[in-house]
Amino acid sequence: MGLEFLFLLLPLAALSGWWIGQRQKGEDREYEQPEFSTEYFAGLNYLLNEQQDKAIEVFIRMLDVDSDTVETHLTLAKLFRKRGEVERSIRIHQNLIARPTLARKQRDEALFELGRDYMAAGLLDRAESLFSQLVSGRDYAKMALEQLLDIFQQEKDWGHAIQIARRLAQVSGVNQSKIIAHFYCEQAELCYTERNISHAKKLLKKAVSDDRNSVRATMLEARFEIEANSYRSAIRILKRIEQQSPDFLSEIIEPLTLCYQALGKLPEMKDYLMHLQQVHGHISIVMALSNLIAKEQGENEAVLYIDNYLQNTPSIKGLIGLIKFKLNQTVGSEHESFLQLEQLTSSLLVDKPAYECGHCGFSGKTMHWQCPGCKQWNSVKPI
Repeated sequence: MGLEFLFLLLPLAALSGWWIGQRQKGEDREYEQPEFSTEYFAGLNYLLNEQQDKAIEVFIRMLDVDSDTVETHLTLAKLFRKRGEVERSIRIHQNLIARPTLARKQRDEALFELGRDYMAAGLLDRAESLFSQLVSGRDYAKMALEQLLDIFQQEKDWGHAIQIARRLAQVSGVNQSKIIAHFYCEQAELCYTERNISHAKKLLKKAVSDDRNSVRATMLEARFEIEANSYRSAIRILKRIEQQSPDFLSEIIEPLTLCYQALGKLPEMKDYLMHLQQVHGHISIVMALSNLIAKEQGENEAVLYIDNYLQNTPSIKGLIGLIKFKLNQTVGSEHESFLQLEQLTSSLLVDKPAYECGHCGFSGKTMHWQCPGCKQWNSVKPI
């Protein structure tokens, strides 16, 4: 246990000890009474014997709760929680709340901090109960709603999360529609796993009504259409993403290819990708186009296309694509040279992440709609 607690407690405990000692003096002052209580000296004895935990417990008990010491108790509890000693923090806050003379604002603060204690201890049901008491108040309504929103997300209770997010928007004045759209998408994915496709589609419509630029809702809607073999409809839906968020164009290449192949319309896909490349210039689009060019016009034309692109925009992915085409066109020692070069350049991308959070910098190879690092929604995008 660190000494910072004791430096904070000793002056207050000494004052409390003196006051207790003064109260113990009788009316007859013929015999002097000790200025400090025996409890105070017991605490000092624990401290001198390096029994700091027991010393702190004694000094905390000596601190009477009044308007002058409430903040001290709250500060101590926060220090305990910060150090991971949640049980001590809980006891202090419970002791505060039990005081009938505590002012309303101080009691609400103690309730809020006790709720945070329960959160830290993983007792989400108890925390939920306390925060629910505070949402109708004035001072802690916004913070309590934020904590409740966190709880329902941890519990994956998306229905209640939607309700709380809407209340939070009213109280804080901060639009929560993009987050709410993700909650509807979470519900839709759950319905999808349960094969309740019709209800999943209704939930996606709600998601889009909250956030018309929800890429996630668009991707899910397209997936449902593909599974139903409605490829034309899926293509139309996927094309929305160019307007919603061009950063995610790389994510639609695979499902678009599946749809156009199923329809036997790969030339149409080539025309659309040419448009995307001219406007947005993604390397993923270049590689998809090179594969289509190779099928239509041969690998030599695909090599020329990638080579022209790389001269203006160097790219390791583009170089690897170029080498792979060269591997198909060479034999003998030349083929071996290109094979070694392909292995070398590919190794440069082995540990490279494909997605990154713009808020905290978390990166990985898997797309997350909610960042695992900072828990922000809509912050992770393809690199």
